[in-house]
Amino acid sequence: MLAMTDAAAEAISALTSQDGQDAAGLRFAVREENDEGAQLALSIAPAPEDGDQVLGTEGGARVFLEPQAASFLDDKVLDIQQDDQGQLNFAVMQQAEGTEGVQG
Repeated sequence: MLAMTDAAAEAISALTSQDGQDAAGLRFAVREENDEGAQLALSIAPAPEDGDQVLGTEGGARVFLEPQAASFLDDKVLDIQQDDQGQLNFAVMQQAEGTEGVQG
């Protein structure tokens, strides 16, 4: 299952609370898949779509994974990284051994 760092959970909560909808979340969908992996599309969604896997944290962050994306992200961790210009970006990394589930 996709894990989430506290920083990622806070960023998701901040993004989804801006529209005033408590059920909103960050949605991952596979845009394109190839031998090296998958190109993911990220969007703020007001609610999960049919078939989406829904992950949540105690802090209220919600992530919706379309079935293909859930399969691809099963052993990954969602985090936040800052680029050279100071912009925050979501980053998907491999989970460390023995780490499972949603953190937060």
